[in-house]
Parts: sequence; structure tokens; C-alpha cells
Amino acid sequence: MPGMLRIDEPEQPAAPRGFALFALAFRPFYLLGALFSALAVLAWVAMLEGRLALPASVAGVLWHQHEMVFGFALAIAGGFLLTAGRVWTGLPTPTGIPLALLAAHWFAARVLIGVAPLPLAAVVDSAFPFVLAAAMAWVVVRSRNTRNYFVIVLLAVLGAADIAFYLAAAGVLGIAPQTAVKFALYLVLTLVIVMAGRVVPPFTGNALPQARIVRRPRLDQASVVVSLLAFALDLLGAGPWLVAPASLAAALMHGVRQSGWAPLATLGKPILWSLHAGHAWLPIGFVLLALASFGLVPPAVALHAFGLGAMGGMIIAMITRTALGHTARPLAAGRAETAAYALVHVAAVVRVLAGLSSGPVYLPLVVVAGLAWSAAFLVYFTVYLPRLTRPRLDGKPG
Repeated sequence: MPGMLRIDEPEQPAAPRGFALFALAFRPFYLLGALFSALAVLAWVAMLEGRLALPASVAGVLWHQHEMVFGFALAIAGGFLLTAGRVWTGLPTPTGIPLALLAAHWFAARVLIGVAPLPLAAVVDSAFPFVLAAAMAWVVVRSRNTRNYFVIVLLAVLGAADIAFYLAAAGVLGIAPQTAVKFALYLVLTLVIVMAGRVVPPFTGNALPQARIVRRPRLDQASVVVSLLAFALDLLGAGPWLVAPASLAAALMHGVRQSGWAPLATLGKPILWSLHAGHAWLPIGFVLLALASFGLVPPAVALHAFGLGAMGGMIIAMITRTALGHTARPLAAGRAETAAYALVHVAAVVRVLAGLSSGPVYLPLVVVAGLAWSAAFLVYFTVYLPRLTRPRLDGKPG
């Protein structure tokens, strides 16, 4: 209509015709993970309001906790790692029918945990991390890419944690199912910590050569070790005088290492500040973990800072950037991407505030956080669906 302000995204060059959803792993898994995350959080909000109940054995809060890690995060990790594995090793990772079957496996697990008896859901779902580990091992071990052997171990341990979750939910294993989910979340955060140290400094330095990026490899290594120590002490139920010092040390290390990556220089570039904003939740999460160990804040506050802020923030930043790069598009965030970044961090802030609140404001804040999170990933799915189902703009494979 004449006179109306247009807010359309900048026009992109026309992509070559064809269907490329299964050309590389990031394509189906980023789309499936984003859509599932949006719908699953909306379902969780409906459960909290008493409007929805799943008929499965694992329902309610257990379903929500499990699916945000083993459903959403593992889908994104699988898409990222299988795509990166090809870059790391120069060897082919699953494409075409094998990739479609892998995506179908993940999808079947999501359906079964929502509607099927516990044993059937457990068998199908807990097998998926091991299948991913095998696919990564096929290229990483064959190429002797020893730097990334840890990825195979991490995926296999995630599979073991998933088995532990189902055994605990069935009353066979004498731990709370939530403990297995927390363990898995900490594993995913460890992957986030390692990958952030590898990608955030070079991405920032390449885009902003004047920014004077400072990399401290020994600090990066120490931050991983101390973070793992803090996670382990929390999982083992160690006292606050052990958990708090380790957590505060981890927070300090992550803050210092990020300070060398020139975060303030990225404020004008959403494709960069989104990475820094996600990483900034790591020191916040560790400070909250220290406070939670003394009972000063509820434990869930730290977990949501880690889960929505650090994990969610880094995921939305990486699935936009890597999708743009692997589809031969400019590495620049448009309005849609910027809105998605902002919405994820709004969701994290509001959810943390909800955890610090009580009384009548708690549920409305949780609903607002859930709606913001779902909106972010629905924006991603809507914008990237045509991009990830069509071939690269340059016509190259992948």
C-alpha cells in the first residue's frame, strides 16, 4: 500500500532450483530443532496453565526438562557437529537417505516420548546419541582428527545419561530423573564452552580486525577444567564451600577470557554480538550457581540462566551464522535474525526473574518467557525454511 513503511528483509539472490533439505546435516536438524523447541515450549506453557496433558509415562516437568536437552539441544548439536565434521576431516558425513533416516529417528523419538509407553520411548530415544556418536566416529577416527575425539565421547556419555534418565523415571535407578537431565545440560554447556573458545575470537577478529582480539589458550583450557569441576561438585551435592568457590572461579575465568574478545566492539553487528551475549550468560550462570549452593536463590534460576541464556543464546547465534555461511549468503544478520537474538535473551532474563519471584507474578513471567522463546525460534524456522530446503546460492554441494 502506498505510504506504508516496509520492513521486509533485504532481497536475496535467487537460489538455484531444487530440493536440498538433506544435502548436509545442518539443514534438517536446525529446522527440526527450531520448530520443535518453539512448539515444545508452547506446550509446556499450556501444561503449566492446565490446558494440556501428555498421555505418556514421562510427562509434565520431566518431559519439559528432558526434551529441551535431549530433544532440542541434541538436534542442534547433531546438525552442527555432522556439518563441522566434514570441515574438520574432509570426509563425507551423512547426506541424502542416510541423513533423512537419522532425522526420522530423532523425530520418532520426539513423538514416542509424548505418546508411547516408557520402555518403547526409552529404547528409540536413548539410541539416538549413540548413532550420532558413531557417525562422528566414522569421520573423526578415520581421519585421526584427535583434537575432536572428545566429541565422540561427549555424545556417547549423553546417550548414557539418557538411559539413566529413563531408568530413574522407571524407578530402576536410585537417582532423580532431573539429575540425569542436569548432567546432560552440563555436558552440552561444556560443548558450548569449548566451541565458543574456538569460534567467537576468530569470528570477531575476522570481521573487526581493528578490535585487537586477545586469545589466551591456557585460560581457555583452564576455564573448561574449572567449569567441569563446578558442574561435578554441584551434581555430587558437595557443600556450598566447595561448589561456590569453583563456580565463582569459573565465572571469573569466563569473564576474563571474554574481555579479551572485544565484546563491546561488536555492538553494531548483531551477527557478532549475539555470540558474545550468549557467552556472557556463562559467568552469570556460574555466579547464580554459587548463590544457589548457599540457598540464596533457587537452583532452577542458575539452570535457566545456563539453559536459556548460554545454551539458547549460543544456539540461535550459531544456527543463523552457520546456515548463512553454508548456503553461501552474506554473513550479516537482518531484522529477522536480530529479532530472534533479542527474543531469546528477553526470554532468558524474564525466566530468571520469574525464578527469583513468587506469588501471582511467577506464572505470568514464565508465560512471557515461553512466548518470547517460542517466537524467536518460530522466526528462525519461518525465515530459514526456504533457505535450508533450497540449494546453495553458489550452486555448490552442501
